[in-house]
Amino acid sequence: MSQKNTYDVVVIGSGPGGYSAALRAAQLGFDTALVEKEKTLGGVCLNVGCIPSKALLDSSERYHQARHKMAEHGIEIKDVRLDLETMMSRKNKVVEELTHNLRELLERGKIEIIHGTARVEAPDRVHVTRNEETGSGDRELILPARYILVATGSEPNPLPDLDFDGKHIISSTDALALDTVPKRLGIVGAGYVGLELGSVWQRLGSEVTVIEMLPQAAGNADGQVARTLMRLLKAQGMDIRLKTTVTKAAVKDNQVEVSVKAKDASDTLSFDRLLVSVGRRPRLDGLGLDELGVETDPDTGRIVVDAAFRTRVPSIYAIGDIIAGPMLAHKASAEGAAAAECMAGLPGDVNYDTIPSVIYTSPQAAGAGMTQEDAKKRGIPFLTGTYPFSGTGRARCLGETDGFVKLIVHKTSDRILGVHIIGPSASEMIAEGVAAMEAGMTATQIASMVHSHPTFSEAIQEAAAAVPKKQWQP
Repeated sequence: MSQKNTYDVVVIGSGPGGYSAALRAAQLGFDTALVEKEKTLGGVCLNVGCIPSKALLDSSERYHQARHKMAEHGIEIKDVRLDLETMMSRKNKVVEELTHNLRELLERGKIEIIHGTARVEAPDRVHVTRNEETGSGDRELILPARYILVATGSEPNPLPDLDFDGKHIISSTDALALDTVPKRLGIVGAGYVGLELGSVWQRLGSEVTVIEMLPQAAGNADGQVARTLMRLLKAQGMDIRLKTTVTKAAVKDNQVEVSVKAKDASDTLSFDRLLVSVGRRPRLDGLGLDELGVETDPDTGRIVVDAAFRTRVPSIYAIGDIIAGPMLAHKASAEGAAAAECMAGLPGDVNYDTIPSVIYTSPQAAGAGMTQEDAKKRGIPFLTGTYPFSGTGRARCLGETDGFVKLIVHKTSDRILGVHIIGPSASEMIAEGVAAMEAGMTATQIASMVHSHPTFSEAIQEAAAAVPKKQWQP
């Protein structure tokens, strides 16, 4: 596709937010260009984040089941052997196929794809230095545009004195491409990424120690869910140390020596690899936005936008990890589509109160809406209803009975404020909770809905039925 003289929209970044914005803009009739500095499309999520990590989580779970769980089903498997090279090749193939499908989707939408490094030179102009491997054509491009949307995502956040070297002290990207199973793997940070990658390598044979300075693992998850998840992961053999800080780390004799402190006690731990997973930071270097007057939050470094995703420069928009809110791929996708609609004068909107989050450990943990802690902090009168998976026939048949469903319900209106699940298929089940909250449904309505039997989703129905009914009037 040849370069146009001008574009309605130039999108910088092809991750979930960027490609969703480009596709929606094209659907709305905008001439659209998408600039991506990497060789492949899809951003962090598709290439070194969501997709490859879930591929390894699924593969490692199958390996674990083959070694430890098939016998109880009457299936004897002998001499189970790990072929890590094949497992990694499968992961890479999944990524390759999805990036190829994404390119085809964008090309069918008549979106011009340009691989190169972008810099916003003016409110209506993007300068692109195309990658050297790009075929014929000018190396330097000027893309005039009515609107510019920045969706450059985020990158791992290093700790002071714990710089990534890619071999001993590694990032989440490095942890997705190890060629051997570390005998001892240390992880700094008990957030979603740390727990997921810890699960992968523990299943494959690593001794995993997770170090977290906060009193709770799993970030902002509901407290009861987080405590249950930590208990179950510890039972699987993961060593999780809360309220513990890393005071020093050094590579010595091909090992990472880590000094940690918890309360008044100190310890020194030795690892083959140390994964630093303490969050991510917005990727904004080199874009030239400061010079144009685009405002960033001094505390987070993220771009400040209004309800329509406009920056202080009206023609420049921003979405995804570089603006406020959870750093989640589906949050960025929703914002991308909404931003394109706002450019077209439509009421693009994202309901941040119902955005789900998932931890793909085993068992999985998922949540949407208010946690019990949120409701208490905001002074909202609430009731809870819980139901264990051990009470559902489907979970019993599968042999996956750990966990529960928990509903947070407004005490006087019975409306569902939050849904939190830890257990089998939590990542899929949470969609029912999101739909219920979007529709303003009550616990009574969910309890009266007929759910298929036997299914995991019956636990949601039972949790709704377990909400006390004396305090409210229907």
